[in-house]
Amino acid sequence: MNRALHFYVDMLGFEKAWHEGDGQGKVCQVARAGCEIILCEDAGRSDKARLFVELTRDGIVDFKREMAERSIPGKNSWWGYDVIQIDDPDGNELLFPLTQNGGETSDAA
Repeated sequence: MNRALHFYVDMLGFEKAWHEGDGQGKVCQVARAGCEIILCEDAGRSDKARLFVELTRDGIVDFKREMAERSIPGKNSWWGYDVIQIDDPDGNELLFPLTQNGGETSDAA
C-alpha cells in the first residue's frame, strides 16, 4: 500500500482522502480534481485494472506539462485513439488522452 500511495500522491499529485485502520489498513482513497481512486491491498487478487481518465482540452495540456515537470514515466498507447499509458507500481494501467475525444489538441496554453 505504501508503494502505491507514494506513486499516486508524490508522483501524480493526488491527495490521500482517507485510509482505513488509522492509516495502517489495506484500503484507502486518493483524489485529485474530482477523480477519486480507491486503492486496495488484497493478496487474494492478482488481476490488474485499466482506468481511462478523460480530460478537458486544458487538462490535457496541463497534464502533458506536469508529466514533463515531474518526470512521470509513460508510453504512447492506443485506446480507440492515442493515449499516454502510465503504469502504477502494481501494474495497473492509467490511460490519459493525448487529444480531446480523439481530435487534435494544441500544446499551446
